[in-house]
Order: sequence, then C-alpha cells, then structure tokens
Amino acid sequence: MSVHETLPLAILISGRGSNMVAIARACAQRRIDARVNQVICDQADAAGVLRARELGLATNVIQRAQFTDAAGFETALLRALDAQAHELVVLAGFMRILSPQFVARYAGRMLNIHPSLLPAYRGLNTHRRVLAAGDRHHGASVHFVTADLDAGPVVLQSRVPVLPGDTEKTLAARVQESEHIIYPNVIGWVAQQRLVFREGRVWFDGEPLDAPMVEEFLALAAD
Repeated sequence: MSVHETLPLAILISGRGSNMVAIARACAQRRIDARVNQVICDQADAAGVLRARELGLATNVIQRAQFTDAAGFETALLRALDAQAHELVVLAGFMRILSPQFVARYAGRMLNIHPSLLPAYRGLNTHRRVLAAGDRHHGASVHFVTADLDAGPVVLQSRVPVLPGDTEKTLAARVQESEHIIYPNVIGWVAQQRLVFREGRVWFDGEPLDAPMVEEFLALAAD
C-alpha cells in the first residue's frame, strides 16, 4: 500500500458491534484514511449485523454452528476475506479463538482490542475481575494478534478510573467509551504507515515501540 492509498479494512464482530460503528464513522468522517470493505459476523442474530447494514457496509454472516469443526469455520472465514482486498483485519468483539495457522496468515495485519490493561486480565470477565481485585484503574488495550490469546504486542492503552460504587455495567461503559477513541486512532496510524509490525516487533514513527503508549481518560470519571 502506498502512502496515498486508503487502507481497506475487514472488521470481524460477534455482538453489538459498537467498536465497528466507531471505526466505520471515523472512516466515513475522514478522521482516518481507511475504509471498511466488509463486516463479518459469526452470529446471525447479533445486533452488530443490523448496525453494519444500516451504515451501508457490506456484511457477511458466517455462523460457527454451521460447521462441524473450527477448521471448516476458518476455511469459510478465509474464503470470505479473500473475496475482497483487505490490508488490515480488525477484531472488534469477535468472540472466537483463531488457530495459529489462521493468525499466521495475517501476521502483522490483524488487530484486536481487549478490555483490560494487558498483560493483566487476559481472557474473559475482565471488569468483574478488576472490581474483585480492588484495582484503582482499568482500561483497554489495542494489540497485534499473535497465536497466544491476548498476548500480542500492545500498541495503545486507555486508562480509566475505577470509581467507588462501580458495577460491572458502569465500569464496562466507561472502558468502552475509551475504546471508541483509541481503536480508530491505532487504525489511523496504520493507514499513515506510522505504525508497522515487522521482524516480530512493533515500530512507531520509525522507532521500536518497546512499551505500550498510554492515553489517560480521567475526565470520564465525571460522566
């Protein structure tokens, strides 16, 4: 991709698709030099399917339940991805663990967002675990996808306060609000070729990124 081309994206979702909507709007408003070529969802009844169609995005449903094994599902997913040109695959609440073979095919070209300050709280139920631990801060991490779950190199993190009286619902909403900002930002850096993954490392503005960048969202405490 040249520096003047618009970055084509495929976005994979499983649920409401709120990050997908935030990314699509950032593209449509030209806040980032990218376009959504396709949205793929693994749940036919997911709210994100309707939201994607309302935004006029090409949408494909590939249900895991239609296949006898994960390999068949991934083959169908690859076929759908190969049907259009994508420079970047964006996981936005996609609740499937992809095989090392699948991940290797998109090495350095697949991003995910995880609702924790990685490497803390990999896996599920992060908001509940943060509250149980009594942590003062929580957040989200945008990272390149590798074969190990939630363990790829982290690019950018949001850090939000955990407030007295927070529930899983209120904390999740605060984290998600920050996600809708940092995820488009990282995609925009890829589109500008400021952010690249090569030689097993993340490079930002020509320098190795040895630690994640962190954006503070203390103002969300007032919401």
